[in-house]
Amino acid sequence: MRLADPQATEAFGASLATLVRPGDVITLQGTLGAGKTSIARGLLAALGLAGEAPSPSFAIVQPYAPPEVRLPVLHVDLYRIDDPHEIEELGLDEAERESLLLIEWPERAGPDYWPHALALTLTIEPDGGRGLTARVPAGWERRWPT
Repeated sequence: MRLADPQATEAFGASLATLVRPGDVITLQGTLGAGKTSIARGLLAALGLAGEAPSPSFAIVQPYAPPEVRLPVLHVDLYRIDDPHEIEELGLDEAERESLLLIEWPERAGPDYWPHALALTLTIEPDGGRGLTARVPAGWERRWPT
């Protein structure tokens, strides 16, 4: 899929809002500036968040809960995680049952950490647009494509 500009990237994120439910995991992979946070911001805005969602780069986990958003969301940025064992300390496994997890930099956890996630990968194209590819797990097949 091709996303022409930052607005299209956020709009794609917003389109995911009608599809997500507690227990879902969406991973966002790509280089710095590829649009991971833009997708997350679009999704969070469509779930009801007023204002712009901050990047969770320094907090690592940015939680959102009703009534701020339609369903509980944990926006996670693993960029500063050096050892996959550190992820266990974040409590994501417990939170996953009742929240949507948006995970930036999922590769820091290892290739098999979230096998059931909708795995989105963004690339920066030569014309400045974004390329988006998805690995769609069984739990998402009836909901995909957007």
